[in-house]
Amino acid sequence: MSDFAIGESDFLLDGEPFRILSGALHYFRVHPDLWADRIGKARLMGLNTIETYVPWNAHSPRRGEFDTTGRLDLGRFLEQVAAAGLYAIVRPGPYICAEWDNGGLPAWLFQEPGVGVRRHEKRFLAAVERYLEDVLGIVRPLQVDQGGPVLLVQVENEYGAFGNDPEYLDAVAGMIRKAGITVPLVTVDQPTGPMLAAGGLDGVLRTGSFGSRSAERLATLREHQPTGPMMCMEFWDGWFDHWGGPHHTTSVEDAARELDALLAAGASVNIYMFHGGTNFGLTSGADDKGVFRPTVTSYDYDAPLDEAGRPTAKFDAFREVLSRYTEVPTEGSAVPSAAAPVFSVPLGEPVRLLTDPSAWGSPSWHAEMPTLDELGARLALFRTEIDHDGPALLSVGEVRDRALVFLDGDPVGVLERDRRDRALMLPRGRGRLEIVVEDQGRVNYGPRIGEVKGLIGEIRLGEEPLSDWSACSVDLDAVPTVWDRATVDVRAGIGPTAWRASFPAGQPVDHFLRTDAWGKGIAWVNGFCLGRYWHRGPQHTLYVPAPLIRTGDNELVVLELETLADPTAHFVSDLALGPVED
Repeated sequence: MSDFAIGESDFLLDGEPFRILSGALHYFRVHPDLWADRIGKARLMGLNTIETYVPWNAHSPRRGEFDTTGRLDLGRFLEQVAAAGLYAIVRPGPYICAEWDNGGLPAWLFQEPGVGVRRHEKRFLAAVERYLEDVLGIVRPLQVDQGGPVLLVQVENEYGAFGNDPEYLDAVAGMIRKAGITVPLVTVDQPTGPMLAAGGLDGVLRTGSFGSRSAERLATLREHQPTGPMMCMEFWDGWFDHWGGPHHTTSVEDAARELDALLAAGASVNIYMFHGGTNFGLTSGADDKGVFRPTVTSYDYDAPLDEAGRPTAKFDAFREVLSRYTEVPTEGSAVPSAAAPVFSVPLGEPVRLLTDPSAWGSPSWHAEMPTLDELGARLALFRTEIDHDGPALLSVGEVRDRALVFLDGDPVGVLERDRRDRALMLPRGRGRLEIVVEDQGRVNYGPRIGEVKGLIGEIRLGEEPLSDWSACSVDLDAVPTVWDRATVDVRAGIGPTAWRASFPAGQPVDHFLRTDAWGKGIAWVNGFCLGRYWHRGPQHTLYVPAPLIRTGDNELVVLELETLADPTAHFVSDLALGPVED
């Protein structure tokens, strides 16, 4: 057991000054069988601490649940950090941002009208307290003063960029202490006066988040934190990507120079990210600062370890900088991964959603079209019969986030949130109207956190409101087994269609699935959801971690929402964040 405290100018570990040299590594973005590899590489780079967020919505997808299995086993992750001889920082939120769906807040929180979002409101705080009791029950025995690795626990996250409710922050801090956390607490905010003032708490150490102008930012932080150690809790060494945007990279030399300046000033640091990992499943969030921009599946972040856990040029550059301030291990090395196999397999046995929706999920009937939240769905098919003379204008209040429109099974058009689409012309006014609505990721930053998904407001054909809808919530977890309930369709490729293929593997090694020849959809390997793909890029491959691969036969399933022009799966030799080279 050790004592960890905040001194007049330093962190103190058993009474001696201690500089935190941390790297962000999110357990939920890495396959658990690879945690030890990534943690070990952090130690080799010269870090002494691992930081992680905790995503409330991943642990509690439904009210009353708290899942800690597989990729969500926080206790096992922290034990592996300790086994590597490193310390840990835990940031449980309840809000985390992290470019994660809804900033980590469960969607079910907001199904009751008027529930608070990151403010002192009794229903919101009651849910937060239960969550913190669950997660901190794991952290409590793993604190450094209990013989574990955890040095610090964070209160909320960059709250000064969202609101100004000290009563709320104080309540969250109180809940953390009540749950048995005895190590020091911290807050983090971008280093501006207003944000540090609104996001901080007296008696809780303020830290900053920035990636440049270290001396200037530390000076601003010191104005609001007159005593205690200086720390950059998020030293941004890269950035994240949005669908349809560029792949972000930052200069290795500039990042290393800024890290050196930060350490030369005597500050502690948490490098964000050391290893970004992957937004597996449908966990990536979105921005909406006037334009809705969903985040890609990869969370590579241009970090010292790439998405597949391989050292980049930043790893060597940061290691050299860190060696000036700490003893960097000389034993061991970051062993290169085995070469990824390159091959192609045909996709076959197409099953079409529009042909037999009941095979994909549970149908229900509604006088008015329900939201996706009301259905508890991320993807749903809505149907109604229309009877209108001649061509007709279909209009909606707001699209959140994408709607594929069909008439008697034929595609008519697409309504997209990022283009602010509200209407499209149907070629005729009679027939079966079908709309497939997709949630592309919940906003994770700003005032639109917690918003409802689906087609919002009245839906009209011409001047008449449409009613009497059937709704099918697509069970995405069951898509890899849809062939048990549906038959192969000769009209494959028209509307959302599932395809599958078998491929062999000699040994479990990383694979990279090329997706740029496809439209938009989701992919699974051996029942595990790799995440979304979209021809817009900049991401053109999906990472398949080696532990997912079985020696012998493996199954790939693809749910293509648009048109699969090339029904072939191509596995390539490397990640492609940007154009793919043939």
